[in-house]
Amino acid sequence: MNKIIVTLITIIVIISAIVTGVLLYKPKEKVENQNIIEEIAEEEILDECTDEYEYEQNEVVKTNTSEEKISPNAAIILKKYYQQCGHTSSEYKTVPEELVNKTKSELEELYKDWEIQKFTDTEIILEKEENESCGEHYIVRDKEGKVAIYEIDDNQIEKEYEVTDISTDYLTETDKNNIQKGIYVNGKQNLNQLIEDFE
Repeated sequence: MNKIIVTLITIIVIISAIVTGVLLYKPKEKVENQNIIEEIAEEEILDECTDEYEYEQNEVVKTNTSEEKISPNAAIILKKYYQQCGHTSSEYKTVPEELVNKTKSELEELYKDWEIQKFTDTEIILEKEENESCGEHYIVRDKEGKVAIYEIDDNQIEKEYEVTDISTDYLTETDKNNIQKGIYVNGKQNLNQLIEDFE
């Protein structure tokens, strides 16, 4: 019985000694490694390679690689301001193939009569002033019980543009009264919207 107790105590003492040794040894090793790293960091390395690198670094010339170019998916908006009537029209187009990868300065050369309002790789807005009327002035009237559209030229002369199949009998009283007086409309988009409202 005494042999078993002595053996157990011996095993416990040996394990304790090993654990204590490991715990004391590891931090000391870390401290030594840390000191070596600090010594290396404090050393100043001077040789021909370092001097050459510093010289080359000062000689670097930067180039402009961020210049925007027109993407194949870009949209072009052409805005025209008409001085005679004061209206503005906008035309939306997909970018033509010959403009893909052009820069802003290259676009300015191609569109000399236009002013660039916005230039990004996905959207371009060009604006131009015209010394004329937009040519999209209309008046909607009643003609023999039908809704009729007349174009108005620069001299304010009305010319029949289209007589629709829409009967004025089915319009509201307000619309009937307005058509009798004549409804002035600027732009085809507004004209189409008015006709749709009557249908």
